[in-house]
Amino acid sequence: MTLDEIAEIEDCLDAVWGDLSASAQSVIDKQGVAYTDQEGDLVTSIVRGKDCVFTYYGNLECSTVNGQCSMIPDCCLCALEKAYRAGKTRFCKPVSCALYPIREKRLGEGLVGLNYNYWDVCKMAVAKGIQENLYLYQFLRNPLVRRFGEAWYQELLDTVRELKSQGYL
Repeated sequence: MTLDEIAEIEDCLDAVWGDLSASAQSVIDKQGVAYTDQEGDLVTSIVRGKDCVFTYYGNLECSTVNGQCSMIPDCCLCALEKAYRAGKTRFCKPVSCALYPIREKRLGEGLVGLNYNYWDVCKMAVAKGIQENLYLYQFLRNPLVRRFGEAWYQELLDTVRELKSQGYL
Protein backbone atom coordinates (compact mmCIF):
# COMPACT_ATOMS: atom_id res chain seq x y z
CA MET A 1 0.00 0.00 0.00
CA THR A 2 1.21 3.51 -0.74
CA LEU A 3 0.96 6.69 1.32
CA ASP A 4 -1.31 8.12 -1.40
CA GLU A 5 -3.65 5.13 -1.01
CA ILE A 6 -3.72 5.61 2.76
CA ALA A 7 -4.75 9.26 2.22
CA GLU A 8 -7.48 8.13 -0.21
CA ILE A 9 -8.75 5.57 2.31
CA GLU A 10 -8.81 8.15 5.09
CA ASP A 11 -10.89 10.40 2.82
CA CYS A 12 -13.38 7.51 2.40
CA LEU A 13 -13.83 6.71 6.09
CA ASP A 14 -17.11 8.57 6.53
CA ALA A 15 -18.64 6.68 3.59
CA VAL A 16 -17.67 3.24 4.92
CA TRP A 17 -17.76 3.69 8.68
CA GLY A 18 -21.29 2.27 9.07
CA ASP A 19 -20.31 -0.95 7.27
CA LEU A 20 -17.37 -1.60 9.59
CA SER A 21 -17.61 -3.77 12.68
CA ALA A 22 -17.19 -2.16 16.10
CA SER A 23 -13.89 -4.05 16.40
CA ALA A 24 -12.66 -2.63 13.08
CA GLN A 25 -13.68 0.88 14.10
CA SER A 26 -11.76 0.45 17.36
CA VAL A 27 -8.61 -0.72 15.54
CA ILE A 28 -8.80 2.26 13.16
CA ASP A 29 -9.31 4.65 16.09
CA LYS A 30 -6.24 3.20 17.85
CA GLN A 31 -3.73 2.60 15.02
CA GLY A 32 -5.21 4.07 11.85
CA VAL A 33 -6.13 2.40 8.59
CA ALA A 34 -2.65 0.96 8.01
CA TYR A 35 0.52 -0.13 9.75
CA THR A 36 4.03 -1.24 8.80
CA ASP A 37 4.33 -5.04 8.87
CA GLN A 38 7.38 -7.12 9.82
CA GLU A 39 8.73 -6.91 6.25
CA GLY A 40 8.55 -3.12 6.31
CA ASP A 41 5.52 -2.86 4.01
CA LEU A 42 2.50 -0.64 4.64
CA VAL A 43 -0.58 -2.85 4.94
CA THR A 44 -4.20 -2.38 5.96
CA SER A 45 -4.89 -2.75 9.65
CA ILE A 46 -6.17 -6.14 10.76
CA VAL A 47 -8.86 -7.13 13.25
CA ARG A 48 -7.91 -9.95 15.63
CA GLY A 49 -5.14 -11.19 13.34
CA LYS A 50 -7.68 -12.21 10.68
CA ASP A 51 -9.77 -9.69 8.77
CA CYS A 52 -8.79 -6.44 7.13
CA VAL A 53 -10.53 -3.56 8.94
CA PHE A 54 -12.54 -2.93 5.76
CA THR A 55 -13.99 -6.44 5.69
CA TYR A 56 -17.68 -6.71 6.22
CA TYR A 57 -19.99 -9.66 5.92
CA GLY A 58 -23.12 -9.19 3.87
CA ASN A 59 -25.20 -10.52 1.04
CA LEU A 60 -23.85 -10.58 -2.48
CA GLU A 61 -26.24 -10.18 -5.40
CA CYS A 62 -25.33 -12.23 -8.45
CA SER A 63 -26.87 -13.29 -11.75
CA THR A 64 -27.78 -16.87 -12.48
CA VAL A 65 -27.80 -18.65 -15.82
CA ASN A 66 -31.43 -17.80 -16.54
CA GLY A 67 -30.88 -14.11 -15.84
CA GLN A 68 -32.58 -14.16 -12.44
CA CYS A 69 -30.76 -12.44 -9.63
CA SER A 70 -30.20 -14.23 -6.38
CA MET A 71 -28.50 -13.41 -3.12
CA ILE A 72 -25.55 -15.26 -1.67
CA PRO A 73 -25.71 -14.74 2.09
CA ASP A 74 -22.82 -14.00 4.46
CA CYS A 75 -20.13 -13.20 1.90
CA CYS A 76 -16.87 -11.59 2.91
CA LEU A 77 -16.86 -8.23 1.12
CA CYS A 78 -14.83 -5.01 1.02
CA ALA A 79 -16.50 -1.91 2.46
CA LEU A 80 -14.27 0.35 0.35
CA GLU A 81 -15.29 -1.37 -2.88
CA LYS A 82 -18.95 -1.38 -1.85
CA ALA A 83 -18.88 2.41 -1.31
CA TYR A 84 -17.07 2.91 -4.63
CA ARG A 85 -19.60 0.79 -6.57
CA ALA A 86 -22.44 2.70 -4.92
CA GLY A 87 -20.92 5.98 -6.12
CA LYS A 88 -20.15 7.17 -2.59
CA THR A 89 -16.39 7.48 -3.16
CA ARG A 90 -13.89 7.97 -6.00
CA PHE A 91 -11.45 5.42 -4.57
CA CYS A 92 -12.14 1.70 -4.94
CA LYS A 93 -9.40 0.04 -2.88
CA PRO A 94 -5.61 -0.26 -2.79
CA VAL A 95 -4.14 -1.96 -5.85
CA SER A 96 -2.53 -4.55 -3.56
CA CYS A 97 -6.01 -5.60 -2.44
CA ALA A 98 -7.33 -5.69 -6.00
CA LEU A 99 -4.40 -7.92 -7.02
CA TYR A 100 -4.96 -10.46 -4.25
CA PRO A 101 -4.06 -13.36 -4.19
CA ILE A 102 -1.08 -12.04 -6.10
CA ARG A 103 1.39 -10.33 -3.82
CA GLU A 104 4.22 -8.07 -4.87
CA LYS A 105 7.73 -8.54 -3.56
CA ARG A 106 10.32 -5.85 -4.14
CA LEU A 107 13.50 -7.58 -5.24
CA GLY A 108 15.81 -4.57 -5.40
CA GLU A 109 17.14 -2.50 -8.28
CA GLY A 110 13.57 -1.66 -9.29
CA LEU A 111 12.56 -5.29 -9.84
CA VAL A 112 9.22 -6.55 -8.60
CA GLY A 113 8.34 -10.20 -8.18
CA LEU A 114 4.75 -11.41 -8.31
CA ASN A 115 3.89 -14.36 -6.10
CA TYR A 116 0.68 -16.34 -5.79
CA ASN A 117 -0.32 -16.37 -2.13
CA TYR A 118 -2.10 -19.69 -1.68
CA TRP A 119 -4.70 -19.41 1.02
CA ASP A 120 -7.46 -21.90 1.76
CA VAL A 121 -10.10 -19.15 1.72
CA CYS A 122 -9.57 -18.86 -2.05
CA LYS A 123 -10.28 -22.52 -2.85
CA MET A 124 -13.78 -21.84 -4.22
CA ALA A 125 -12.45 -19.10 -6.50
CA VAL A 126 -9.73 -21.46 -7.75
CA ALA A 127 -12.34 -24.15 -8.46
CA LYS A 128 -14.49 -21.60 -10.34
CA GLY A 129 -11.47 -20.48 -12.38
CA ILE A 130 -10.71 -24.07 -13.33
CA GLN A 131 -14.38 -24.68 -14.21
CA GLU A 132 -14.45 -21.60 -16.46
CA ASN A 133 -10.92 -22.13 -17.85
CA LEU A 134 -10.02 -18.68 -16.55
CA TYR A 135 -6.42 -18.11 -15.47
CA LEU A 136 -5.54 -15.82 -12.60
CA TYR A 137 -3.72 -13.33 -14.87
CA GLN A 138 -6.92 -13.08 -16.96
CA PHE A 139 -9.20 -12.65 -13.95
CA LEU A 140 -6.90 -9.96 -12.54
CA ARG A 141 -6.44 -8.14 -15.84
CA ASN A 142 -7.80 -4.78 -14.63
CA PRO A 143 -5.73 -4.57 -11.43
CA LEU A 144 -2.61 -5.79 -13.28
CA VAL A 145 -3.10 -3.05 -15.88
CA ARG A 146 -3.82 -0.52 -13.12
CA ARG A 147 -0.54 -1.43 -11.41
CA PHE A 148 1.81 -2.13 -14.34
CA GLY A 149 0.15 -0.62 -17.42
CA GLU A 150 -1.39 -1.92 -20.63
CA ALA A 151 1.96 -2.44 -22.39
CA TRP A 152 3.17 -4.65 -19.53
CA TYR A 153 -0.03 -6.71 -19.64
CA GLN A 154 0.27 -7.16 -23.42
CA GLU A 155 3.85 -8.35 -22.90
CA LEU A 156 2.55 -10.84 -20.31
CA LEU A 157 0.03 -12.16 -22.87
CA ASP A 158 2.79 -12.45 -25.49
CA THR A 159 4.94 -14.37 -23.00
CA VAL A 160 2.08 -16.73 -22.16
CA ARG A 161 1.46 -17.38 -25.89
CA GLU A 162 5.16 -18.10 -26.42
CA LEU A 163 5.37 -20.44 -23.43
CA LYS A 164 2.25 -22.28 -24.65
CA SER A 165 3.69 -22.61 -28.18
CA GLN A 166 6.84 -24.17 -26.69
CA GLY A 167 4.83 -26.61 -24.57
CA TYR A 168 5.72 -25.10 -21.21
CA LEU A 169 2.11 -24.20 -20.37
